[in-house]
Amino acid sequence: MQIPHLDAGVSLSAKPTADAPTNFLLTALPTNPAQSFMPSLKREVFHPHQVLFDIREPIRRVFFPLSAVLSLLIPFSNGETVETAMVGRDGMIGGLAAFGAKHSTSRAVVQIPGECFSCEVEVFRSAVANIPELRSIIVAHERALLAHTQQSAACNATHKIESRLARRLLRASDLRGGHELLLTQEYLAQMLGARRTTVTLIAQSLQEAGMIRYTRGRIMICDTVKLQNVACECYRTVKSNYEALQAEERVKVPY
Repeated sequence: MQIPHLDAGVSLSAKPTADAPTNFLLTALPTNPAQSFMPSLKREVFHPHQVLFDIREPIRRVFFPLSAVLSLLIPFSNGETVETAMVGRDGMIGGLAAFGAKHSTSRAVVQIPGECFSCEVEVFRSAVANIPELRSIIVAHERALLAHTQQSAACNATHKIESRLARRLLRASDLRGGHELLLTQEYLAQMLGARRTTVTLIAQSLQEAGMIRYTRGRIMICDTVKLQNVACECYRTVKSNYEALQAEERVKVPY
């Protein structure tokens, strides 16, 4: 399957609109800094599996998800990939570009379709240099994101696929802001580094237990509490990191 690259995005408007979905890093900005930075953003719609930037590519734009959920992946020479982090309306990708990073160390892919704000990297660097409040928020977010990737590495090496799948579905639901997820079992298997047949068997077990309901390309979380009991501790750890970001920078995380 050919993966669409960035230019497949659909531009909605040159500037964000008042009724657009929310990115919680941006809403944490005080009024004057927000008025200075927000006109630089472009609101776009992205499609499933679309690559926003690839590993070792120059970082030309940064992205603030609104309703989209993005995956940061590490690709291997045999064509397999493993997800190291998920980013949604509580975060951004490309933030280190403001502090001198020129190339990406991972592949950024649209996991769940939806809207994002994007910004040219030179404009973003200038804004971070000149708006202390934005710089502080981005630094705090990058710390949370680094902790997320480290937790994912430990999780992938240690925890059972069933627990990792439950953790991943819960995290996607948090970032999406709803219980219905446009995810295929094939894609979930790729992100977990597992066989599709294994994911199918686990999904059947979760459905029989009343935790989820799935049809082709759609998964509905039916019982969050039960699914949390199946998920590994990494789900709560990652949430705690972003809650610390909320306390430190007054970022209202959406869960």
